[in-house]
Amino acid sequence: MTPLPRRQAVSIFLVFAFAYFISTLIRAVTATLAPTLVTEFSLNARDLGLLAGGYFFGFALTQLPLGTWLDRFGPKRVILGFLGIAVVGAFAFAQASSFQWLLASRVLCGVGVSACLMAPLTGYRRWLAPENLMRANSWMLMVGALGMVASTLPVQWIVSVAGWRPLFIALSAMVALAMVLIYLQVPHWHAAPTSVSSQSTASRGYGEVWRNPYFRKMAPLGFFNYGGMVAMQTLWAAPWMVKVAGYTPAQAAMGLFWINVSMLLAFLAWGSLNPTLARKGYSTDRLLVIGMPVVLAIFAIIIIAGGAISTEAGFAWLLFCVTSTVGGQVQPAVGMAFRAELAGRALSAFNLVIFAGVFSVQWGVGLLIDGFRTTGMSEVVAYQGALGVYGLCCLGSYLYFLTAKKP
Repeated sequence: MTPLPRRQAVSIFLVFAFAYFISTLIRAVTATLAPTLVTEFSLNARDLGLLAGGYFFGFALTQLPLGTWLDRFGPKRVILGFLGIAVVGAFAFAQASSFQWLLASRVLCGVGVSACLMAPLTGYRRWLAPENLMRANSWMLMVGALGMVASTLPVQWIVSVAGWRPLFIALSAMVALAMVLIYLQVPHWHAAPTSVSSQSTASRGYGEVWRNPYFRKMAPLGFFNYGGMVAMQTLWAAPWMVKVAGYTPAQAAMGLFWINVSMLLAFLAWGSLNPTLARKGYSTDRLLVIGMPVVLAIFAIIIIAGGAISTEAGFAWLLFCVTSTVGGQVQPAVGMAFRAELAGRALSAFNLVIFAGVFSVQWGVGLLIDGFRTTGMSEVVAYQGALGVYGLCCLGSYLYFLTAKKP
């Protein structure tokens, strides 16, 4: 298909970016609200991990049917249907009176915004020239980082003035506005001409995706290294700063703010540099070989040092999250490894891997912390042990990436 004119492509990018901004704000807001919700609903670490992970559980539930629907019906129809659920989920969260109500609303939010990245990436695969695909992906992630920034100090200020319930009512209204903009700006999907082979591909569903050697090679990195980084960023970095490093909640929110600002700049840089890096032979695989050991070394320092680097803990987490953005280059590379008619399924399947990782790491770390505490460990040592287990999983996935058979 011929790429869209530049002006139309930019307008489509902007409305999709607005929806994705809101989705990442909703995703990350529990990290800032954690102290408030823990106090109001008497939550322990396990409950907090499950609450934050509920979003990703709902998100992951939809990914397989989402990919098929995107390939069949196109981004516009699919994302509008899902965002309607997000409007209900955010409004229901604002009315919650129990942990169970909070969790159910959080799952609805995850379901509702689950197409906010996959829908545009599927559309870009057809609407943009190939050299612009990696750039558009990185800049979408940059917008997502902007949503993360908004979830820190701005949210803390709004909550201190108006409370967390009006915040979620406002988020529900913003999602509704995004639906209107998408309806007005995004073109309808015209089915690509189907050949006998493409019809056969459609009938096989996800079989070709799961069997693809490159997909399998990248899946553990997506699950543990990138998905786990999102779990750290959106939940466990802030409690670490408070419980281990001795930060106040306000200082932890400031630390998250700078983490997310730095990630925004990192994704902006990736979008600008990707075409140049590709021309110089720096493929996604080569970038991972170089970058992932740096990520693992920084994380090991955070765990081993514990409270000994209390004043520098925020900066250490910043370095970990920023260097981990190298993992964000994997998803578009996986998408480009498949034919255009499989793009929605390939991207959604890999997104399922990532967000299953986020949910598993968020809840799993909470379970480990509580479990270690029951053995008599101090809170600091329990946090170190839980994150140490996660770090070993990251190391294992990187070693698998290095040793997996080259596709």
